Amino acid sequence: MAPVNRRNFLKNSGLATLPLLVTNPVLAMGTGHKQSPMAAQAIKFLGDGEMFEPADYLNILQQATIARDSYGAGGSVEALEKKFVEITGKEKAVFMPTGTMANQLAIAVLSGENSKVFVQDTSHVYRDEADAAQTVYQKRLMPLAKDEPFFTAQQLQAAVEAIPNEEVFKTGIGAVSIENPVRRSNGRMVPMEELRKISTYCRANNIKLHLDGARIYMAAAWSGVSVKEYASLFDTIYISLYKYFGAAGGAILCGEKAVIDKMPHLIKVHGGSMYGNWANAAMALHRLEGFETRMKNTVQKANELFEALNKIPGIAIKALPGGTNIYTFALSPKIEITKLRDALNTNYNIRIGRVNEKNEGFISVNETLLYQDNNYIINAFKKSMG
Repeated sequence: MAPVNRRNFLKNSGLATLPLLVTNPVLAMGTGHKQSPMAAQAIKFLGDGEMFEPADYLNILQQATIARDSYGAGGSVEALEKKFVEITGKEKAVFMPTGTMANQLAIAVLSGENSKVFVQDTSHVYRDEADAAQTVYQKRLMPLAKDEPFFTAQQLQAAVEAIPNEEVFKTGIGAVSIENPVRRSNGRMVPMEELRKISTYCRANNIKLHLDGARIYMAAAWSGVSVKEYASLFDTIYISLYKYFGAAGGAILCGEKAVIDKMPHLIKVHGGSMYGNWANAAMALHRLEGFETRMKNTVQKANELFEALNKIPGIAIKALPGGTNIYTFALSPKIEITKLRDALNTNYNIRIGRVNEKNEGFISVNETLLYQDNNYIINAFKKSMG
């Protein structure tokens, strides 16, 4: 399978059309219904986690402990920051309105006056942040490992050592940024052994290291390596609050106190200081409780489920080498994907994405897999395939 085009992912997966196809079961019951919204939600083989509709969001938020902040100070925001200090083992954490701001400010501060920043060619920082590093922060991104999920320590060292012979002016190496897992490479991970080598090299050469860990909980679940262990190799780490925690937006940046203390002023300068952030922080904090356990259960359940589904004639689901929650999904040419999708959706409240002209696509695993037992899902596929 070719790497996914991040910009077209929603369109290709069918996520963009889902609101037109289905009625959310919680909305249909009304916001006053006493049943937990989680129990009525669909199983979604799409995305990294729940993306709640407004009524669902408000229902769940009522279960959370909420305290107001003031421009990011105090309240639920402070509680969330303290929680991520504990999770990552870093000295301090700060709430950010977006992941792009978290990545860019981390890179800018870590780099100081030096301008060169090494990144993966497939990384979000390089491909999906509107050239912010160059146009706003005056950093020059140096991509490595064309079309690959990651570069090696050896490749990084070779690139660094080649600079004096290839460039006239010495503007200095500011930082290295690594995304893990890599969305444009279908959620593939950077091997832990390689991360350790890169970290050792950077520290020996006084090069700062940033982790775009937007989906680091996916890497942790599928690799068995804790978030804290990943974070220990880097100077800063960013984690998304909406991709799987269900918040409507937001990000957390963690690092040493000297770096994080500079962020509130920079957030204000770049227009990211908002009066109230409590709704997103409270939702993330509430959903964070027990999340690692839920993801471990999801991985185990997915392995068992896909082993069973692969026994059904016409279905082939395979893990990607070094992959996380995105699997290849292929159907027999005789199976009509539209009929299968409609039957799963209408009769069993199960969502799957699109496939290409060869009946090949992807299936994503997230905690919605826990909403029904595997026998229910297996039976749904069998019945829906006729």
